[in-house]
Parts: sequence; C-alpha cells; structure tokens
Amino acid sequence: MAGFETIFRGGSVWTPAGPETIDVAVSGGKVAALLPPGGGAAGKSVDCSGLTLLPGAIDTQVHFREPGLEHKEDLESGSRAAVLGGITALFEMPNTKPNTDSAEALADKLARARGRMWTDHAFYMGATGDNAELLGELERVPGCCGVKVFMGASTGSLLVPDDETLARVLAHGRRRVAIHAEDEARMQSRANLRVAGDPASHPVWRDDESAMLATRRAVTLAHRYRRRVHILHVTTPAELEYLAQHKDIASVEVTPQHLTLAGEEAYPRLGTHAQMNPPIRSGAHRAGLWHWLNQGVVDVIGSDHAPHTLPEKAADYPATPSGMPGVQTLLPLLLNHVHEGRLTLARLVDLTSAGAIRLFGIVGKGRIAAGYDADFSIVDLKARWTVEESWLASRCGWSPFTGMALTGKPVGTVIRGERVMWEGTLATTPAGVPLRFEETMGANL
Repeated sequence: MAGFETIFRGGSVWTPAGPETIDVAVSGGKVAALLPPGGGAAGKSVDCSGLTLLPGAIDTQVHFREPGLEHKEDLESGSRAAVLGGITALFEMPNTKPNTDSAEALADKLARARGRMWTDHAFYMGATGDNAELLGELERVPGCCGVKVFMGASTGSLLVPDDETLARVLAHGRRRVAIHAEDEARMQSRANLRVAGDPASHPVWRDDESAMLATRRAVTLAHRYRRRVHILHVTTPAELEYLAQHKDIASVEVTPQHLTLAGEEAYPRLGTHAQMNPPIRSGAHRAGLWHWLNQGVVDVIGSDHAPHTLPEKAADYPATPSGMPGVQTLLPLLLNHVHEGRLTLARLVDLTSAGAIRLFGIVGKGRIAAGYDADFSIVDLKARWTVEESWLASRCGWSPFTGMALTGKPVGTVIRGERVMWEGTLATTPAGVPLRFEETMGANL
C-alpha cells in the first residue's frame, strides 16, 4: 500500500461503530483508511494520545452580520471563533443589510467568504412576501442550505408574520424550511409588559404562548403543504411535547444557552447580556428541555450565535438588541454537560454532526469513515479550564459564559485533513469552501 499524506495516531476515534482505539489515515482531504494502532505509513503523523476524535461539529445556526453590520461580526471573525471552538462547518443566517433574499445577495456572500472563512459553510435564503413564489428556485442556488422564516421580529427586517404569506413560502420549494417561531401579533399585543430597565421582563413579554402559537401554526401549515420544517431554538417543554407528535414533518433545534442558563440566575447576573429571542426562560423550562432532549425529540443543537457590541448591550432595556455570541462555546459547553452526566458522547455526536447530515443531506460530511471528508473535532475530555475573554475571537468581544469553569475542551479542528486549529493556534490562511447538499447536487456540480 502506498503511503498516506497524514495519519492521526493514538486517539480514541468516534467511528460509525462507536469509539475505537485506531489510527485515521488521510489523503486528498478525505479519510483514506481506518488503521490498527501503529499501522500504515505517512508523510506526516499527528499525535492524538489522550484525545478523542469526533466527527466534525456542524453549527447549523449562526449570524455573522456581513454585509452591513460588520461592526458586530464578519465572516472572517465569526468563522475564526468557530474553528477555535472546534466547529468545522456552519450555516449562516440571512438577516444582514441587505437581507440575503435573492440569488445575487447569496452570490455576494459566497464571494465574500472565499479566502476569508475558516470553516466550510452554506447560507440561508431569507423568505419574504416578495420572494415567496421564487423560493423553489432560490433554494437550489449553490451554497444555499435552505430557506429561513422569521415568524416573529428579531434582529433585522426579515418577517413573515401572517399565515397567508407563510403558506405561500411553504407552497414553493421542497427543502426543509427553518423557522423562528414566535407569534408576532401576540408579542405586539404584549409589548406593554416590558419593564423599562428590567431585562427579566423579556420572557414575560415574549412568553411561552407566543412560542407555542407560532409553532402550532407552522406545523399545521407544514402538514397542509407537505413541507418539512425545522423549528429553531425551541425554549418551552410544551413545544417539545407537541413537536414529538409531529416528527413526520418537523425537526427540532435547541441551543446551548437555553440548556445551560436559567432566567432566575442569568438576568440578575448578566442583565441585557442574557437577552435573546426566544428568551432565556426559567430553570423549570431548562429542565424540561433536557427531559425532551433525552427522549430523543431534539435533532440538532445550533448556537444561534448572534453578536452585538458591548455599547449596544449597555443601553437600557428594551432599547437593547436581542442576541448573544455562542459559536465558540457550543462544543465546550456540551463537553461539560457530558462531563457532568447530562449528555452522553454518543448523543453529542448525534446533535452536533449526524443530526445535521440527516436533516439537511450535507454531502461527504458527518462520519469518520473511508471516503468521507476528513473533518474532525479533536477534544480533550478531561481538560479543565475557564472561559476567558482573551480566548474569545468574536468581534463583539464578550460571552455570557466568561469565567465559567468547564471540563472538556476542543484541542484541534481538522477540515478536509488540514489542521485549521491546533492547541489554540490557527493555520496561516482560511480555506473554507461551500458545502454541498444531496437535494441540490445538480446545481452544485
């Protein structure tokens, strides 16, 4: 057998059969062979002793703010934060300035990403009343991961608040539609419940019923139009109980923030830094999310990385923007939950890699197996460390988890066989490329 380009040796490797103590040979950006320890020859060997090689983690919801809002984040800084946190690929959201709601706008994002994004990537197409009938074509543009709908207003101007427009969106196209499910009419009627200067009133305003109403509406219309939907950042146990009865048509995301923070502690400590949409809710809500996650209802975990600057967050609520950074801390927080017994490593792999492949049909990713892209999130499950501001790469410069002691840390981020990050040091140049999808292979080839 000819020699391989690189062999990752000595680690515990998460294969389709589970964890195995084997070596992984890589050539041409792909896994070339799974080898017995010490087997094979290569031009380069990477010592992974004491480390665990996981399939590359994929964050399916980030907001990198480019174009138009680069003072908060851009494609380079956001993807740099991602690889420092062990993320190998991501889906970026369309609520920029201008919105990503046309083939031209998506082509512009792809051009901006070329040579600047550290991760492999794809971009959502934003749904509007103006482009609803075009979405069947727009969702097939190379580099597009699907359609995104905002049923409730959040950062930016994208909004599909009524059932008539949502029905038009769902009637055109066939790919899974990602939905921010909060009921705009109910939230407008409850705006007077916001208490000036008190971000703890945020979940009172954007209450459980606002989320539940929108989720029911979305699922009802999804059944009517036989269109798969993906309900983003679910925050209430009632929604998860309901969605468990509709897994034929609806998939589910939760975020590390909602699994980690509880309003009783978060708002007094973090103030507006805990403000996001949908809101951080109570400890009872958090416990309910864990219950339904452990029932298998949750399909993926996305960070909903949504940075705003410290001066923007320093204004008085409710003039403050909603959202917090999270792409760099997604995997560390989940590794800590594994350490503390809330999550198994198998479930972590399912939520951060296999789930995204299953839902979105990403080509060539998600498995450490011969013929697949050599994307690995290499972690030290025993590393004890503290999240420090100096480690953060997001342009916004802060995290709600600064000062948090964690066990489990990303040590290396390998994308198509290249060590993009190793022990906190980045490669010399970004080399991320657009993801490919089974449902658009004709357009991507």
